[in-house]
Amino acid sequence: MARSALLNIDTQCSFFQRDFWEDSNFADFSRNMNTLIAGCSEHRIPVVDIFHVDDSGPFSIESGFVMPMPFLTHKPATTFHKHVHNAFTDTGLDNWLRRQNIGHVIICGMRTEQCCETTARVASDLGYKVTFVSEATLTFAMTWQGVTLGSDALHHRTETVLTGRFATISTVEECLAGLTMQE
Repeated sequence: MARSALLNIDTQCSFFQRDFWEDSNFADFSRNMNTLIAGCSEHRIPVVDIFHVDDSGPFSIESGFVMPMPFLTHKPATTFHKHVHNAFTDTGLDNWLRRQNIGHVIICGMRTEQCCETTARVASDLGYKVTFVSEATLTFAMTWQGVTLGSDALHHRTETVLTGRFATISTVEECLAGLTMQE
């Protein structure tokens, strides 16, 4: 079985500053993510923190908000800053994973249909086995052309387009049950 790494995408304080922020699914997301991180840590699976960085605003380094959300207390194996939607293009993540002999990535974080989904697609295209732990991702309602998709609809849409093509969709429990101890 391929060695694994957990990619924690954009779970950063910058989002608290956005006008679309809402707390409705945050408690479940936080609990699920902490359970996933703890389980991966028990299996000696490295956790990689990835933060989105912009030149200005709440996603800029200067804002002071590019830091883990307060509920996160883990020590990441490494941290990368990205400037695009996926975690691979401009970060060195692919090189780091390959040096660690990692062929399987587990994806969690924020936003489900944006940075998490895009990272899953790119990881698959790069040859990684991808597990997408949807219940450990968070997103917010979006409106276009007068139609609003709530976070549940966006989760379902992301799972639908990823499954069988780019990733295996998994619950936290299923993901942890399928892990083997890494040395």
